[in-house]
Amino acid sequence: MKKFILGTAMAVMMSTAAHAETIGVSMALFDDNFLTVLRNGMSDYAKTLNGVELQIEDAQNDVAKQQSQIQNFIAAGVSAIIVNPVDTDATAAMSKIAADAGIPLVYVNREPVNIDSLPEKQAFVASNEVESGTLETQEVCKMLGGKGKAVVMMGELSNQAARMRTKDIHDVLATDACKGIEIVEEQTANWSRTQGADLMTNWLSAGVEFDAVIANNDEMAIGAIQALKAAGRSMDSVVIGGVDATQDALAAMAAGDLDVTVFQNAAGQGQGSVDTALKLAKGESVEKKVYIPFELVTKENLADYQAKN
Repeated sequence: MKKFILGTAMAVMMSTAAHAETIGVSMALFDDNFLTVLRNGMSDYAKTLNGVELQIEDAQNDVAKQQSQIQNFIAAGVSAIIVNPVDTDATAAMSKIAADAGIPLVYVNREPVNIDSLPEKQAFVASNEVESGTLETQEVCKMLGGKGKAVVMMGELSNQAARMRTKDIHDVLATDACKGIEIVEEQTANWSRTQGADLMTNWLSAGVEFDAVIANNDEMAIGAIQALKAAGRSMDSVVIGGVDATQDALAAMAAGDLDVTVFQNAAGQGQGSVDTALKLAKGESVEKKVYIPFELVTKENLADYQAKN
């Protein structure tokens, strides 16, 4: 009888282990508002799933550390890996490491440089960056009446999203409706609120004249707002745009400071990346690119947006 009970218990344990899925997650940086929402979205969703465990690591914006984390996940025998890349130009090497080990890999939020040549059992989950900078800049153009001067704050230049959003800005301003808007300054503030404030302070000190700030994300836009307010500039005299629709950005919009942002569903991307990783771990086929839609948010539709989100 004892042997029977022991055998049954072991069978249950083995069955549970067989169905348990551990996903290793390497995030570019924990100390980032948007990526925190993304990370929490993954974690909260995984808690609703039976037998799914996430092992989440902070790469601290270090490519070498991120590659080491991927190798450690493989050594630990995870079912799949999710990566929010530090440097999107370094993803080919990461893909090879995972492919050689036969471990499924999902990139989330930041598009890998090798997106068009991803190995089998690898995919990308994000929002289509062509939409983000385009929606933002079209709205800024509309608010300026197609004329004026703009400064552009770029994210990290090693990041594909920053490059794509900046290209979107230039593409929109090249259209007939918006070609009356001139970019007078364009520099990186590395997605950072503090660096956005410092960059804006430098521009103001240099006497740069502008009618709009078009930032690659909300954090830099908020930094610009802080510097403009500190310099005594009326927020009614400048149009400010960002991307992500973070809670801080929505608060700035409600206060009348931020004029436009673009909702990038961080939690949705997190959930999508977990679902995709689990499907790949089970040998199911998935699309190589899984896109979560963007949504324009302005002062006019803020109340409606908040009501449904």
